[in-house]
Amino acid sequence: MSVTSARAQAIAQILWELKKAEKLATLTSIANRAGFSPGVNGRTVSTSLKTVRRDWPHLQWWRAVADNGRIDEEQESCLAEAGFGSETDDDGGVAIKSFATQLMTWEEPSKED
Repeated sequence: MSVTSARAQAIAQILWELKKAEKLATLTSIANRAGFSPGVNGRTVSTSLKTVRRDWPHLQWWRAVADNGRIDEEQESCLAEAGFGSETDDDGGVAIKSFATQLMTWEEPSKED
């Protein structure tokens, strides 16, 4: 199994946890939970999310959000369908409303058996 697919598989499992909890998580917290570095601006997680979207299209990839809560139009649409609100910030970007209260918190990082 390649490093990319191992990361994608770990992220897929986390996305399932988020769906069950009806929560969101930042790219950095997802990487920490999966046991790897998020990369610059979450790039490693974002790359793995592309694999997740291709290989597991039923998973709710849009639950993985930028650390600052900003979202793009596609993500905004998915979040709105799931009942998450959004708002325009001072810079004209769109962010998740009540961002901090929507985030999943884990007690400790996931451990591989």
